[in-house]
Amino acid sequence: MPDFISIDDPADPRIEAYRDIRERDLVGRRGLFVAEGETVLRVLAGQQRHRPLSVLIAPKRRLKLEPILQTLPDDLPVYLADQPVLDAIAGFELHRGILAIAERAPPVSADDLLAGLGERALVLALSGIGNHDNMGGLFRNAAAFGVDAVLLDGACCDPLYRKAIRVSVGGVLTVPFATVQGDMVETLLRHGLEPVALSPAGETALHRFVPLSRVALLLGAEGPGLPAEVLARCRTVSIPMAGGFDSLNVATTSGIALHHLRTAAP
Repeated sequence: MPDFISIDDPADPRIEAYRDIRERDLVGRRGLFVAEGETVLRVLAGQQRHRPLSVLIAPKRRLKLEPILQTLPDDLPVYLADQPVLDAIAGFELHRGILAIAERAPPVSADDLLAGLGERALVLALSGIGNHDNMGGLFRNAAAFGVDAVLLDGACCDPLYRKAIRVSVGGVLTVPFATVQGDMVETLLRHGLEPVALSPAGETALHRFVPLSRVALLLGAEGPGLPAEVLARCRTVSIPMAGGFDSLNVATTSGIALHHLRTAAP
């Protein structure tokens, strides 16, 4: 069982990592990240990739969280702070009353990540996704449909940003991801993955598309979408819609497309 420690002073140095959360969201945490809420804490406690370092909760949450807390390392501190102290530490009203600090897993290269995939593989490749809500939704869908790996280009936002983790309901913590340093399409082809790009002008309707057993779905940011030079090197698919609409939110789109690619693959 972890060690429970009461905190009465928001300035207590032991909880320094939790102080002024929103400000630190903007400047980064030097290899650490914040997990928020019961569902995300449960996922964090149950995975092996990222290492939890401490938990900060309101005492009223302790009894319900006991089964989760019992799975954490015995030497991991669980700090208890009454709601006013908790809010003062975080810098805003923390309605969920549950935070954790964890250490990021060492980064893995895109080549190493793809090299470990099996004969059947589904990869999600993202370009220019700068909205943390969308990033969280994309990882939630990736986890829901059994995506084996997510690739990001250099223009994507950080999946381990607190809001992205929360929106993903912990999916960011379980789906392996890597940032591609070179050309995304070339990287996918080098590892035997069929690159399939989703676009309103796609040549094949999604429901008619039969993917290969190793496939990567490429998605771009809402608005600009994927660059023309990327689309020209991929199989392109579209989602037919009612007149007057030609696109969906990127996270919604990913759910529709990943479901099809997962269920239609031979």
